[in-house]
Amino acid sequence: MVLDKLTYAGNPANLGDVRERIQFVHGDIADPAVTKQLIGQVDAVVNFAAETHVDRSLEDSDDFVRTNVQGTKTLLEGVRAHPSVRYLQVSTDEVYGAVLTGHSRETDVLEPRSPYSAAKAGGDLLVRSYHVSYGLDAVITRGANTIGPNQYPEKVVPLFVTNAIDDQQLPIYGEGVAVRDYLYVRDHCEAIDTVLRRGVAGEIYNVGASHEVNTHSVADAVLSLLDKPRSLKRLVTDRPGHDLRYSIDWSKLAALGWQPRHSLDDTFAATVAWYQANQDWWRAIKSGEFAAYYERLYGERLASSRAV
Repeated sequence: MVLDKLTYAGNPANLGDVRERIQFVHGDIADPAVTKQLIGQVDAVVNFAAETHVDRSLEDSDDFVRTNVQGTKTLLEGVRAHPSVRYLQVSTDEVYGAVLTGHSRETDVLEPRSPYSAAKAGGDLLVRSYHVSYGLDAVITRGANTIGPNQYPEKVVPLFVTNAIDDQQLPIYGEGVAVRDYLYVRDHCEAIDTVLRRGVAGEIYNVGASHEVNTHSVADAVLSLLDKPRSLKRLVTDRPGHDLRYSIDWSKLAALGWQPRHSLDDTFAATVAWYQANQDWWRAIKSGEFAAYYERLYGERLASSRAV
């Protein structure tokens, strides 16, 4: 059963060939009239739902608080009414804040630095509190930067790929030194499935791939795979509070028997190949609301950008 609000980034076409094997419900996780009814029909809730784009959270955080905090609370109340249901919260490594040295562990203090990551941290803390206070069978996963098919093109990798295909500039924040760990979406889903089935109630599990590269390297990989010139790279004004590095220790998850199956090269190659082969999908998106958003976010930045 899939419950989805179908916001700007929602697309029923993403369900593809699974559409006939699921029940789809158009609704909001923050609506208790919807969630309580549905939760009584299932044996597990996996909360993928979130507002996720840091730049949009810097413009207006209202939707982030409603979905990521209030929506999580509403789901937890629904599970509280059906205590046999297992709950899994899909979270992010961004709740740890910038990690300039070493690796974040599940027991580290949360230091979110954007409205997005703060809202996700708030959701995580609610999950922990409902486990302790009410005994909910709840677990949390905190994933690294996930890429792959069907990702909305506001995110850095699909943005770079789709821009490069059209010989448009690739806007790189600051000096391009921000480091992220890139995780292929299928590996991430398999990790979530592992925690759903084997994770210990009340525990948190980091999901990473140890594929840490900076934004320059991401752009270079995309341009190389598409045989495009490096001159498309442009340095633009950085976002406020930009975290320069995320890095997580995922040995706790590995102890449950999970390992990522895609190398960094395979992850980028598979992602680029999908956007090359599915241009109708992303062109329809980039010609709509996205175009105004892109101009608002990058128009002035690109006008005053610097060559690499």
